[in-house]
Amino acid sequence: MLHAIFEARPTTQSCRAAPSARSFKLLEIAGRRPTSRPVEYVFDMTRTLRANGLDFHVRDEGARHAVVLLHGFPDTGELWRNQIPALASAGFRVIVPDLRGRGRSECPPEVESYRLTESVQDVTGIMDALGVKRAHVVGHDWGAGVAWLLAALAPDRVDHLVALSVGYPGAAGRPDLEALQKSWYRLLFLHEGKAETVLQQNDWELFRVIFEGAADIDSYIEAMAEPGALTAGLNWYRANLPIERIMGMPRSLPPVAAPALGVWSTGDHYLTERQMVRSQDRVTSSWRYERFDCTHWIPVDRARELNLLLIDFLPSG
Repeated sequence: MLHAIFEARPTTQSCRAAPSARSFKLLEIAGRRPTSRPVEYVFDMTRTLRANGLDFHVRDEGARHAVVLLHGFPDTGELWRNQIPALASAGFRVIVPDLRGRGRSECPPEVESYRLTESVQDVTGIMDALGVKRAHVVGHDWGAGVAWLLAALAPDRVDHLVALSVGYPGAAGRPDLEALQKSWYRLLFLHEGKAETVLQQNDWELFRVIFEGAADIDSYIEAMAEPGALTAGLNWYRANLPIERIMGMPRSLPPVAAPALGVWSTGDHYLTERQMVRSQDRVTSSWRYERFDCTHWIPVDRARELNLLLIDFLPSG
């Protein structure tokens, strides 16, 4: 059990009340018909948590069954801005950290500090700090990688798993030409110092090309311009996807026992459908697969549809 302590810093008072006009609006956003049942909802609670030796900025809203939302690169917890109110008003406690090296969370300087196993310990440490023994876990991009690993290595902590864009590590087997072409940028990111330089040249021209289609591109650039932020984000690739793994990862992880939902988007420039579909072979419980017609950023591009899907798939009791 990881030791973690936290300091709560609420930005507003918690409230417990019958559904207000805003509560009904949030239920409409979620795609769920409003009822007369009182809704417990914490409107905006942020916390600074100490977990696994680092400080994490965590948004914690709602009540009852916990759902942990994990973002990827170059996002922060802000990726989930459309899911947080929908899930909270539907009866979930929504926990959204900025993962290590991102947003307002601490950035360790060492490349090896960004291994996925460290992030798994971050998430379990945050859950411990909040008194959450078991939660649904939803991840996108690198966050999905963390979610898969968490479900495989700590099955007692994960109730249901939702993976957006990224499938089970190594499930696709050896990459085909399409996969190699889509993942070319990974090789650039491995070049420490040089990658940072070329990505920022000419008003972040290459960065804008790589992440073309992202609605939050200007916010990404503003955040990445902070000292050390870009290097911290690229260190996720350097710690987990060295050149030796270009032809795939060995299947050395245990299978996932939690019921799992995989979601892939037809406009994803970085990941193939095969790596998500083949994840079914690494899930011993029920498996569900859905496709959306949008870019890589499913939580932003298809917010309402994703909210409906999450509320349908995740038990709230």
